[in-house]
Amino acid sequence: MIDIENSLSKSLKILLRIFGIWPNASYIPLRRIFWTIAIILEQILEYQWVVNHFYSNEPFEVMKILSETMTYTIMFIKVIIFWVKKRTFVRILTMMAIDWENRTIDEVSMIATTHNANLSRRLNNGTVILYTVAVMFHVSNVFMNDNDEKASNTSNTRPLVMNMDLPFDLSRTLVYDLVLIIQFIHLILCAYINGLLNILLINLILHVGGQIDILRKWLMDMFPKEGKLSEESTLSPLIVEKVIKKHQQIIIFSEHIEEMYTNIAMVLFVSDTLIICCLGYILVASIGSPDAVNIIMRTILFYVVSIMESFIYCFTGDYLTEKTNSIGDAAYNSYWYEGSAKESQFIVFLIMRSQKQLTLTIGKVMDLSMERFSSIIKASASYISVLIAAY
Repeated sequence: MIDIENSLSKSLKILLRIFGIWPNASYIPLRRIFWTIAIILEQILEYQWVVNHFYSNEPFEVMKILSETMTYTIMFIKVIIFWVKKRTFVRILTMMAIDWENRTIDEVSMIATTHNANLSRRLNNGTVILYTVAVMFHVSNVFMNDNDEKASNTSNTRPLVMNMDLPFDLSRTLVYDLVLIIQFIHLILCAYINGLLNILLINLILHVGGQIDILRKWLMDMFPKEGKLSEESTLSPLIVEKVIKKHQQIIIFSEHIEEMYTNIAMVLFVSDTLIICCLGYILVASIGSPDAVNIIMRTILFYVVSIMESFIYCFTGDYLTEKTNSIGDAAYNSYWYEGSAKESQFIVFLIMRSQKQLTLTIGKVMDLSMERFSSIIKASASYISVLIAAY
C-alpha cells in the first residue's frame, strides 16, 4: 500500500482536508455540502450588493467588490474541478509517493527529490504569509474607519469584511461582531485555498522537473565517456528499461497535471484579465481622491496577488516545455555513439518522443507561456485606459 500522506506539505494537506479535496479526509460529502452552501450563499449576497449599488456608489468601489466576488467564483470553480477530478488527483499523489519512496535508488534521485520537496514547502509557507498579509490589508477598512462611522449604529454605515446586502439588521453590536468574525474566517480560508491550489501546480511541476533531471543524469551515465563499449560490457537491458519507464512515468504524470488544470487555466485566462483590469482602474482612479492612501493600501496587494496568479500558470507552462526539450538534448549529448548501433537505437526513439513537448494548455486550445502572460497584461492595460476614458 502506497502512503500518500508525505506527498505534500502539512499546510496544504490541512486546507485540502478542510475543503474535502484530500482523498483520505473524513466526512468528505458533508464538507463538500457545507462549502457549497456557504460559497453559493456568499456569492448571491455579494452579487446582489453589486447589482443594487451599481449606480449609487463610486465606480471604483463597485469594481472592487465585483473583482472580489469574481475571485471567490474562480476559487469555487477550482474546488469543484478538484472534487470532480478526484481520481486523477489520487493518481498524481500516488505517483509522487512512489517517486519519494524510490529516491534512495541513487544519489541524484535523493538530491533532486529532496531539494524540490523542500522548495515546495517553502513556497507553501510563503504563500500562506503573503495571503494573510493581503487579507489584513484588504479588511483594513473595518479597523481604520473614522470616529463617526465607529459611533454609528446603523447598518448602512458600519463596514463589513465582505460587502453584502444582508436580510437582517446589523445595528446590534453582538450581531455585527458575529457577522464580522464569520466573514473574516470565510475570507481567510477561501484566500488560503485559492493561493495554495495555485502553488500546488508549482509543486507538481517542480516534481516533474526533478524527475526529468534524474532521467537526464541516467542518460548521460548510460554510455562511457571514453572508448567504445567492449563486448563484455554491453549495455544492460535493465538500464534501458529503467530509462524508458522513467520517461513514460514523466509523460503520464504531466498528462494528469494537464487534465487537472486545463479547465482552471481556461477560467483564469478570461477572469484574471477582467480582475486585473478592475483593480488597475481602482488604483489609477483613486489617485488624487481624499481616501487615496486607504484605497491603495486595501487594493495593492490584491492586485499583486492577481497578477502573480496569472504569472504562476504561464511560468509553469513555459518551465514544463523547456524541461521537456532538455530530455532530447541530454539524450543527444550523451555518448550514445560510443555504443553499438543496436544498443544506441533506443536513443533515437527517445529523442523523437521528447520532440512532442509536454505542455499545459488553456482548455486544450492554446499553450500557457510567458507570451500568454504578456498578452493578459496588455489586454488589461487596454481595458483600464478605456474605463478611465469612459468615467
